Amino acid sequence: MKKILFVDDEPNILEGLRRMLRPLRNEFAMSFAASGPEALEMMAGERFDTVVSDMRMPGMDGAELLEIVKDTYPHAIRIMLTGQADEPSILRTVGVVHQFLAKPCDPQTLKTVLIQASALQEILSDGGLKDIISQVGTLPSLPSVYSRLKKAMENPDVEISDVARIIESDISMSAKILQLVNSAFFGLFNRIETPAMAVKLLGLDTVRNLVLGIEIFQQAKMPPGLIKAEALWSHSLTVGKLAKAIAALETDDKELINNTFLAGMLHDIGKVILAANLADDYARAITLARQNALCLHQAEREILGAGHGAVGAYLVGLWGFKGPIVEGIGFHHDLERYPAEAFTPALAVHAANCLYYAHYEDESIGQPQALQSNELERLGLGGRIAAWEQVCGEIMASHEDGGIA
Repeated sequence: MKKILFVDDEPNILEGLRRMLRPLRNEFAMSFAASGPEALEMMAGERFDTVVSDMRMPGMDGAELLEIVKDTYPHAIRIMLTGQADEPSILRTVGVVHQFLAKPCDPQTLKTVLIQASALQEILSDGGLKDIISQVGTLPSLPSVYSRLKKAMENPDVEISDVARIIESDISMSAKILQLVNSAFFGLFNRIETPAMAVKLLGLDTVRNLVLGIEIFQQAKMPPGLIKAEALWSHSLTVGKLAKAIAALETDDKELINNTFLAGMLHDIGKVILAANLADDYARAITLARQNALCLHQAEREILGAGHGAVGAYLVGLWGFKGPIVEGIGFHHDLERYPAEAFTPALAVHAANCLYYAHYEDESIGQPQALQSNELERLGLGGRIAAWEQVCGEIMASHEDGGIA
């Protein structure tokens, strides 16, 4: 049974949480602390899977508490439940907190977040990997994009549209900006699904503080020869466009199409985490894939116990991205383990990724994965492959001709 610790200095709030979550008592073991120091004392003697803390508390506030939890108990999922929504609070917690929930929180929303957080912890069986991923507050960005962004933000006359275009060209920056803008701090009723709109809603001052103040973005520093960062970013952005195009052929559901684009853009974010944090082991996985003609995700599982899809899905799930996006990242190599009964972002990302490497086979590390045609046939989509190949081929040809950024 998963253990959850709630921290709030107001007794009425804690009692309200007890009553609200009583129906979940058979699913979760819930404990309650009235202060940060009390919470840390409890954590020293008992392992908690999730910590839900208020922000404004006397003495040790929620940001300080969760910073200590991040460093001392990295396995724990960190959630901020607060009514305080000023920008200094955002900046203090943006690299520490996995999800932000507004106070008062709708009971169903809180229950959903707790259930999803519990389910996420089952994605990875390796506890060491969970600890590493749970500590990730920022992701490394391309040095060239990082330099352009810093230079732009130092210009007092920069246009928000120019900043948005720079951030859109980097998968790490896009992921972090989307996590932040969709948090409860901004009180938006509709989820923001494009990096450009996220930047516009945050505004130049907030983005400037993120870039120049707390330096939420950092240059990618990966060992030479491990992964070509520029090629990985280009591949990820292209797969996002291909997956979106495939989805647009199969549905006019705008939410599904947008979820597919984001899942495609972020499908390899697990590679960034593994390469940046476990360089030696990841180098061994790459060598194994090349020497034994394995798909890279197969070699990753053999060396690390999990593939980049599961690693990326775990992180974006912790950051509160929607289920279809998490699933699209987590299952893009494993459709047979994702028994969908209809067209999904996971299927579109799988197809886009396979068609990309069929076109650019020399970019594949190890054996490129073939389309899982059995799953496509099972869903009655086998006859759609030719149409997908055509639209993806046109996009990639346009890309090569300089028609797509």
